[in-house]
Amino acid sequence: MKLVKWLVLLMFSANVLADTEAAWQAWQKGKALLVMRHALAPGIGDPANFQLADCSTQRNLNSQGQQQAVVWGQRLRQRTTAQISVYSSQWCRCLDTASYMAVGEVKPLPILNSFFAGRGSRNQQTAALIEYFASSTVTQPTVLVTHQVNLTELTGIFPKSAEALIIALPLKKPVKVLARVAP
Repeated sequence: MKLVKWLVLLMFSANVLADTEAAWQAWQKGKALLVMRHALAPGIGDPANFQLADCSTQRNLNSQGQQQAVVWGQRLRQRTTAQISVYSSQWCRCLDTASYMAVGEVKPLPILNSFFAGRGSRNQQTAALIEYFASSTVTQPTVLVTHQVNLTELTGIFPKSAEALIIALPLKKPVKVLARVAP
């Protein structure tokens, strides 16, 4: 009986690895997006005095979060030598995550901004994100850095800090998640 359980586990693990590798290949070919939650920035939400243009009023990456972003950059450079498009929420913790990855020019994209605690519009931003990546042509590996609430609304998955999802293109509801990639 133990042998049967072991064989089932082995077959399941092999399928998950094959699916994850196929997801990475789709990302490399511009047929999927890698959408990640910003790296570790301890706390929840932002202070009451939050100002988008002032990082000192926001929850920011700690040293562990900075290191997570650096490791993500190394991981992405191991996956492709192609130029990588990088889009980010305008929040400092997202911009910093994208910058520490050091894989390409970081382009702020307001539809990736957090809508936690009424700071944006859940429905409008999610619809705009889907429309943007349903109609645009992605020709190279592309990374989006955003927030937990955005990823959860888009996919139904509650990601950890620095966790990523590889999602199929063209983007449409329901979103097809090809793989979850741990931090």
